Amino acid sequence: MSVPFPFTAVVGQDDLRLALLLNAVSPAVGGVLVRGEKGTAKSTAVRALAALLPEVEVVVGCRFSCDPVKPDPACPDGPHEPAFETRPSRMVELPVGASEDRLVGALDIERALSEGVKAFEPGLLADAHRGILYVDEVNLLHDHLVDLLLDAAAMGASYVEREGVSVRHAARFLLVGTMNPEEGELRPQLLDRFGLTVEVAASREPDQRVEVVRRRLAYDDDPAGFAARWADEEADVRQRVVAARELLSSVVLGDGALRQIAATCAAFEVDGMRADIVMARTATALAAWNGRTEVLAEDVRRAALLALPHRRRRNPFDAPGLDEDKLDETLEEFAEPPQGPQDPQDSQDDDPDPGPDGPGGGGRPPAPESDGPQGGDGGAQPESGEGVPAQAPAAGEQSAVRAAEPFRTRVLSVPGLGEGAAGRRSRARTEHGRTTGARRPRGTLTKLHLAATVRAAAPHQRTRGRSGPGLVVRRDDLRQATREGREGNLVLFVVDASGSMAARQRMGAVKGAVLSLLLDAYQRRDKVGLVTFRGAAAEVALPPTSSVDAAAARLESLPTGGRTPLAAGLLKAHDVLRVERLRDPARRPLVVVVTDGRATGGPEPVALAGRAARLFAAEGHASVVIDCESGHVRLGLAGQLAGELGGTAVTLDELRADSIAGLVRDVQGTQRTSGRAA
Repeated sequence: MSVPFPFTAVVGQDDLRLALLLNAVSPAVGGVLVRGEKGTAKSTAVRALAALLPEVEVVVGCRFSCDPVKPDPACPDGPHEPAFETRPSRMVELPVGASEDRLVGALDIERALSEGVKAFEPGLLADAHRGILYVDEVNLLHDHLVDLLLDAAAMGASYVEREGVSVRHAARFLLVGTMNPEEGELRPQLLDRFGLTVEVAASREPDQRVEVVRRRLAYDDDPAGFAARWADEEADVRQRVVAARELLSSVVLGDGALRQIAATCAAFEVDGMRADIVMARTATALAAWNGRTEVLAEDVRRAALLALPHRRRRNPFDAPGLDEDKLDETLEEFAEPPQGPQDPQDSQDDDPDPGPDGPGGGGRPPAPESDGPQGGDGGAQPESGEGVPAQAPAAGEQSAVRAAEPFRTRVLSVPGLGEGAAGRRSRARTEHGRTTGARRPRGTLTKLHLAATVRAAAPHQRTRGRSGPGLVVRRDDLRQATREGREGNLVLFVVDASGSMAARQRMGAVKGAVLSLLLDAYQRRDKVGLVTFRGAAAEVALPPTSSVDAAAARLESLPTGGRTPLAAGLLKAHDVLRVERLRDPARRPLVVVVTDGRATGGPEPVALAGRAARLFAAEGHASVVIDCESGHVRLGLAGQLAGELGGTAVTLDELRADSIAGLVRDVQGTQRTSGRAA
């Protein structure tokens, strides 16, 4: 068994370590979401935490880790014998590609129907009971899996129901999710379900990075020896966790602190009441961690910094964060007047890795603050959602203009029936959705089509010797339900940034339209990419990604000017789709070309653009052209381009969902040459 990197040896990352330890003290806090660039010790710190948790007593032979003192009365393995054993707390890892059955457990429908028994195979939620459930890249999980995961975490139980057969078992665990915002965001509703959030980043200080590398190399050379050197510090923190757990029930959350919590949540306009509850639990855990029985204002402040930033994000273009000046003003306004002299011993440092004089007792001087051992790529990446600074415009270019306000767009979808990743845009065969038919199961039966199964079994009842009520069902009779739902697509934007689009008011409207489509793509769980063309060539401004805020940042900084190499833009988009088809063959593309239809770059630009467009049509890519032509005299070039692409053209006005001409309709494979609203 490999030796984990010691928790107390992680350099810096104080917020991350404190948030993890507060959840270890009080799992009711609701878990931690760790956001940050790759190579910042996110996974290392989480795996190291498991070694700090106290051992647990479990019923011998129980697959659901029941507590022998208070066993779960609904445990599928019950009733239990009084024997118990002690084992370390588990850390269970949920892989990104896990199925629903792997997460919640699998109920053998075949045996339930044919033999009348409940045969249940526990999933990862059962394995994680009374331990840690770690979800790396939680933002890449399918939405329905995240919903199941967070529901179980909130209720402390997992429910599996299939065709009238149900199983329930306890599932209380410390939930930790990590994510790189550049790879896409969680929906605000899901962000709210995580108790705390912390942002991590690699240090830019050379001395701090040196210490990170020194410790990482020492650990890699001799993991056991390195861990042994930190054994005393690990034992001290483990003992402090146990002491804080015992003290937790004695901590008093006074009316003054509770009023500060409510005022803070109201001041930052946080939706719902979950934030107030999480802040109260976090402040209480902070007091217990610091050996106090009363919640102080400093606990409320620290709790706000951990519990509120992610709850203020309402769309993908909002940067998470908290105005600390406003926080301090609110806390001061609603602070209770002091009742008497304060004992300086009442307030202790909440450093999760205290020095030899702190309450945890280390015996090792604190290391310079840094960002933990670096794993994988350590290169610095721009934080998702940050504005990308515009470069100085070259000759013939205009500087970037700001986008107009986004609006709700009409729905654009890919025709046909896909089989891609779950989403909300185009029709697809999915595991969840409305039932459209039945088929014989391929492998394990997961979604029973009861009526089709009965129809298949009914003609054979006499030959099977049925003599009484009921139905004799065999494996060959079972039918799997086929379902239709929605998939996410790859929305590839091909944006004309040439001089003909460069009028400031016009380009601002164009960027506002693309920004609106990006927001729509975020809500529909699409991947997005951005190709721009101007001057003499086209470039991939953003390869396909799940991070729509990264696309918005590239769009915001886009300069304009020069000629219009339309053919180059289409051919570059074709190359992007060819590569992406190899990486993700099930995800169908939707190409959105934003242009006025002019082609002026290179020799024979109009003919080249026509040939490039017909290449798209030959491969059957769904496409739509956003016609940006303005003025009283219009050439209709965008409509001609749409016809050659085999798609449709819509004006900026028609793109709006509230436009009379913007009725919801699929992207069709026919040219729209007339009847377009001016």
